[in-house]
Amino acid sequence: MSLLGTLTSGVSALKTFGKSLEVIGTNISNVNTTAYKGSSANFADTFSNTLRAASTTDSAVQIGTGVQLAGINTNFTQGSMTSTGSTTDLAVSGNGYFVVQDGSGVNYATRDGSFHFDNNGFLVNAQGYNVLDSAGAKVQAIGADAGGTAVSYADLKSVSIGSDGTLTAFASDGTATASGKVGLLNITDQPKLMKVGNNLFDFGSTGAVVADIGVPTSNGLGKIQSGQLELSNVDLTEQFANLITSQRSFQAASRLITVSDTVLEDIVNLKR
Repeated sequence: MSLLGTLTSGVSALKTFGKSLEVIGTNISNVNTTAYKGSSANFADTFSNTLRAASTTDSAVQIGTGVQLAGINTNFTQGSMTSTGSTTDLAVSGNGYFVVQDGSGVNYATRDGSFHFDNNGFLVNAQGYNVLDSAGAKVQAIGADAGGTAVSYADLKSVSIGSDGTLTAFASDGTATASGKVGLLNITDQPKLMKVGNNLFDFGSTGAVVADIGVPTSNGLGKIQSGQLELSNVDLTEQFANLITSQRSFQAASRLITVSDTVLEDIVNLKR
C-alpha cells in the first residue's frame, strides 16, 4: 500500500471510530432514560488491493484499505424495574410493547409506560398520544355507580390496572367497573424497529414482523406491572470500557495519519 493509501486507511479509521464514540456517548447520556435500549457499533474491513492472486502454489497477497461501519445494533433485552408508586406507570415484564397513537392516527410501539389520564379519562403518554387496547381502541377510564349510572373520570374515586391490563374504575360509592384493557404488541422481528425519539419505535413502515395487538399474559405476551417503570438497559461499566477502547483506537488512527504525513514530508525533502 502506498503512503497515500495509509492516509486513506487512517481517515477511514477516524470516521469509523468517531461514529463508535457517538454511539457510546448516546448510550451513556440515556442511562437514566425510561426503557431506553442501548446500541453498539460493528465494524468491517473495506475492500483489499490484490497484489498477487492465489494460485495452486501460492497464496494471495492482499493489502487492506481501511475500516468501515458495518452496522449499529440495538440491544432489546429487558431493563430492570423501578417502583414509582403511580398506578398509571406501567412496565412490561416479558415480551410485548405498548401501542400509542398520535393525533394523526399513526401507531408507535414503546416500552416506556410513563402514562397518565387526561381530562377526559383517556390513558396517554407524555406526548399526549393515546394508549390502545387489544382491539386497537383508545383506553379510557369510565365507571358506573351501584345504580348503573355512568360515572365520568373526573368523578371516579380511583382506577387500578391489573397484570392482564384490565382497568378497574371505582366510583365514590365503591362500585367497581372494568373499563378497558391495555393491549400489548408482539414484535418478532425487533431489529427492524426504528427509533423515532421520545422512546418510540416505528414498526408500521419498516417491514417489522408483528402480530395483532393482544391481551397481556396471553399468547406469549408478558404481564403488566402497575406502579413500576422499566429502566434503561445500558450497562455503564461496559460503556466506559468501550469508550476507552474506541478512544485509544481513534488516537492510534490519528497517529497513523501523523506518521504518514511525516514520511511524505521526508520524501518531498529528498530533492533538497
